[in-house]
Amino acid sequence: MPKFHPELDMLTDYSAGTLPLAQAACVSIHVTQCDHCRRLTSQLTDLGAALMESLQPEPVGEDQLDAVLARLDEASPLEYDRKVRSADGTPGILQRLMRGDFSDLTWKNVGSALRISHLNTGDPQHEFALYHIRAGGRIPEHTHRGSEMTLILEGGFSDAEGSYHAGDFIFRKPGDVHAPTALQSEDCICLAVLDAPLKFTDWRFRWMNPFLKLRTA
Repeated sequence: MPKFHPELDMLTDYSAGTLPLAQAACVSIHVTQCDHCRRLTSQLTDLGAALMESLQPEPVGEDQLDAVLARLDEASPLEYDRKVRSADGTPGILQRLMRGDFSDLTWKNVGSALRISHLNTGDPQHEFALYHIRAGGRIPEHTHRGSEMTLILEGGFSDAEGSYHAGDFIFRKPGDVHAPTALQSEDCICLAVLDAPLKFTDWRFRWMNPFLKLRTA
């Protein structure tokens, strides 16, 4: 059972369908793995439906109605079977995005401890990427120019704030500083969703900051 979860406000936005696509995908993976958050989002959805039913109906123009009806036949950009998992336990939404397994992805080495593979969600404002940190490896200390969602898929890491394991969801706000270090016993694979590039605070890596760009869509 995960110990770290999205906050209630974020789960409320997720249930209402107002989270950006990449963030919604990340939260969705956590929810499928977490009984606590799955029950909570179900309750929030029921509450939203009840509130909707209590509203007074508003007249809708024919053009607006036709536009809504036309979209009912559109395929969801991240349509997938939530219950399906691969033999290695990969969640369905990642199977949909990866079109294979971790070994089929294109990985870019960033130093000796980290490699990154970017995935395309169609979200123009958020980077959606898998991070593979070797056992015992450390990502240099950095701060966040924007927000960062992190969901651990395999293994775990620790930083000054705590220790995190498979299924845990961590949200970093702009200005937060940390230096994740993977567990000594196994590699860590996690999903990261960013709306702005990181900024290294370790003097040995500050030269990289001007070259860090957000890779979206």
